[in-house]
Amino acid sequence: MKRILIINGPNLNLLGIREPGIYGKSSFKDFLPKLKASFPDVEISYYQSNIEGELINKMQEVGFSSDGIVLNAGAYTHTSIALLDCIRSIKCPVVEVHISNVHQREEYRHHSMISAGCKGVICGFGLNSYKLAVEALTDDD
Repeated sequence: MKRILIINGPNLNLLGIREPGIYGKSSFKDFLPKLKASFPDVEISYYQSNIEGELINKMQEVGFSSDGIVLNAGAYTHTSIALLDCIRSIKCPVVEVHISNVHQREEYRHHSMISAGCKGVICGFGLNSYKLAVEALTDDD
């Protein structure tokens, strides 16, 4: 059984409340059981923190034993060289995810500091972006 960790960064604990026109009306807590049901043969775990160092600690904790990490780093995507260094240091692949299409938003959201270390980037498909990322990490082709 493959093991995938989903990590959400700052303010993503407010999904369903925060700017529903951009991020949707569903909380991640409500979405997670549906996601897990879509992948019955995958052990999916979830972690969220608003603190950059805690995100790094969690990736270092699981990054050598998991089969992959789905990372929505939130605003840290655009600022964190430390997250990039961590992604490049761990063994498992990381897929960068965004709920909204960041390229249709403010200019400062168009650049990701972490993409260069990630296996791929998925954005703009709402919470289904996470499903696409899990599919990418579990596809054996």
